[in-house]
Amino acid sequence: MLPLEGLRVLDLSRVLAGPYATMALADLGADVIKIEHPERGDDTRHWGPPFAGGESAYFLAVNRNKRSIGVDLKSEEGLERIKRLAADADVVIENWKRGALEGMGLGYEALKKANPDLIYCSITGFGPGPDEDRPGYDFLVQARAGIMGITGQPGGEPTKVGVAAADIFCGLMAANAILAALHRRSATGEGARVEVPLFESTLSWLANRGQEYLISGNDTGLIGNAHPSIVPYQTFHTADKPIVVAVGNDAQFGRLCEAVGLPHLAGDDRYTTNPDRVANREGLAAALQERLSERPADEWVEEIRGAGVPCGPVNALPDVFEDEHLLGSGILQDVEHPAAGMIKMLASPVLVDGERLPVRRPPPTLGQHDGLEGWR
Repeated sequence: MLPLEGLRVLDLSRVLAGPYATMALADLGADVIKIEHPERGDDTRHWGPPFAGGESAYFLAVNRNKRSIGVDLKSEEGLERIKRLAADADVVIENWKRGALEGMGLGYEALKKANPDLIYCSITGFGPGPDEDRPGYDFLVQARAGIMGITGQPGGEPTKVGVAAADIFCGLMAANAILAALHRRSATGEGARVEVPLFESTLSWLANRGQEYLISGNDTGLIGNAHPSIVPYQTFHTADKPIVVAVGNDAQFGRLCEAVGLPHLAGDDRYTTNPDRVANREGLAAALQERLSERPADEWVEEIRGAGVPCGPVNALPDVFEDEHLLGSGILQDVEHPAAGMIKMLASPVLVDGERLPVRRPPPTLGQHDGLEGWR
């Protein structure tokens, strides 16, 4: 039995943050019914190429383990159908413009009349405040919340994260908040309205960089792949490709120096402690870089890992999907899709009782479950 088996989730969300949240719940066993426009479907179905069986890779990536029905929310019949499904749901999740669903009679206050213990989760662009009615978009939020301001090479252009990380993180926080509300309901019988704003959830992953600014008033800005307060904790170029070296303490630094054949660096007063290394990072990084450029990445990774120091290659996607751990972990699975045929997909990263959560259903085609009239 999967942890959320029997949980009923009505998914009125679109694009990424909401669908990512519901996929996390579906992976854990929840029965997720995805509501889509009956002709267009979720916008991401068209975000390609590439496509497989007419479905975009983008849509396939975030909609496994769900069912899909097409509903016209501009029709009375469609609205009544949603109300019937919501009346039997445990969770409703939406990421519409603030107030839009209230205007259709699908807001929390309306739906809880028929379902008092409903958990209703809204993913918004901005929480209460001056911009609460503005929509949120991953790229704009990464820029405004400062993520781009700390991502990129020194002197270069601020850069977004390579995937829509603000949406993904917001979706995970929404799933977390839903589970917390369900836990409270199990104790009190009370439903809840949960809101997770994209902007504020992105601010939360400024983490140490944000707190460092609040304490010091100094903006470290763009520092590339280095770390503002740990050294050496960065990329280095080898004879063929970059590697990452992540020294977390002074003992690891000593072992790194031995592994790369520079033991004198560990005894240098400029590098004895981490604060020393932070203050003198340029000289240390230059010495390590000169040495590491002499041999290929695979050799250095073996040497440095062998010394008990975290180290690994910087992989392009072809390397990632040939990684021996990935291939041996069971996370890459063959899934039979009704339109695309057999496709490879990443499954959930979560294991329960030692078993990886299964891909029970492939991402649905648009309206694949249109005959569904209840939770069965």
